[in-house]
Amino acid sequence: MQPVTTVTVMYRTSAQREILRLAVPAFLALVAEPLFLLADSAIVGHLGTAPLAGLGVASAALLTAANIYVFLAYGTTSLVARRLGAGDERSAVSAGLDGVWLSIALGAVTALATAIWAGPLCELFGASADALAQATTYLRISALGVPAMLVVLAATGVLRGFQDTRTPLVAAVTGFGANIVLNLSLVYGLDLGIAGSAWGTVLAQTGMAAGLLLVVTRRARALHARLRPHPTGVLRAALGGVPLLIRTLALRGAMLLTTWVAAGLGDVPLAAHQVAMTVFGFLAFALDALAIAAQALTGKALGAGDVEGTRAATRLMLWWGLGAGVLLGAVVLAVHQVLPLLFTSDQAVRDALAAALLVVALVQPVSGLVFVLDGVLIGAGDGVALAVVQVAVLAAYVPVLLLVRAHVSGAAVHTLTVLWWSFAAFMAFRLLALAVRARSDRWLVTGAVR
Repeated sequence: MQPVTTVTVMYRTSAQREILRLAVPAFLALVAEPLFLLADSAIVGHLGTAPLAGLGVASAALLTAANIYVFLAYGTTSLVARRLGAGDERSAVSAGLDGVWLSIALGAVTALATAIWAGPLCELFGASADALAQATTYLRISALGVPAMLVVLAATGVLRGFQDTRTPLVAAVTGFGANIVLNLSLVYGLDLGIAGSAWGTVLAQTGMAAGLLLVVTRRARALHARLRPHPTGVLRAALGGVPLLIRTLALRGAMLLTTWVAAGLGDVPLAAHQVAMTVFGFLAFALDALAIAAQALTGKALGAGDVEGTRAATRLMLWWGLGAGVLLGAVVLAVHQVLPLLFTSDQAVRDALAAALLVVALVQPVSGLVFVLDGVLIGAGDGVALAVVQVAVLAAYVPVLLLVRAHVSGAAVHTLTVLWWSFAAFMAFRLLALAVRARSDRWLVTGAVR
């Protein structure tokens, strides 16, 4: 392990190069991942408003079913990076494999539950009968891909912990390309409609999981680490992920409630909201590239005992997060009238979507700061504080949403604009809470194990 003074000098003179080395491939990979949904939205959108609205409901349910387990990636990245920083690569990959085994178990249970209750889950959103039928079809089929989605999360976390963001990039680009070909072939070539879109995504995700799993097991064999599941290690991975699970549940709860309010406004606002939220997710994943770098660098630096380097990298990445948010916001602002043309031929949906995208553009600087702070604290293993913060933010957001659903009515452009300004307030709440935590020193815990 390098002396702290040497590591500190490295952060001061080469921090930008190190962040770019991790963030650029992570950025490209994270941009490719939401393109799964963007591609689905564009392809399904031309089938009609009801299929697009149904995709909005099913996507919200599916992403919740899978992304509540994002701790499989985030927690694993932090743990592996800490042990790597402490110089114990074999222990690092063993801990990562425990997370992979946990992802397989959780994926099987979640897929079964989602497929069985696909109908009731979609009914919770209160969409129209036509949209509900489309949503149920999509969700029941796409549930089969949940185990692969979770394996991708866990394996990606292992590789990021080892400071490797290029391999997940290759997997994401390959999977995205396959997804486009499969969706076009199944939806239009075989005329399977929204079911073809679901099958295409399932097949693409399965291929991604197989490829990443092969890379991780090869690394484990090279380090002579065990491949079989270790009950104690898997249990430790599960317990360690509980705070991040709570944090993610609260975050997904906010997204689901926002979609629930959109569904109550009618099919046109719901269809426009689906695309707007997908665009927001696309931008969020792009900004999250800095958060991925923050997770890997923070975990490694704290594992090596370098508090000063951690602080310096955090300050630098916050400036980058703000700048990236401003840049992305400007791009969306410039094309907010053009993007709707790519997703639907319904003029009412186009108008509502354009209005929502204006708010999406303006909230991007706040998003850039939020994602960097979130990544830093995740990399530090500060899961308990993150859980408390997100639950508190959700509690503040719920009354706002209830007011919108109960009292906002009128044209789709007006109602959706009000809803998205409410979501912008949610992001501002998150920024304030995370900034208060980051200004303290309680998350700066050093060593191989937090």
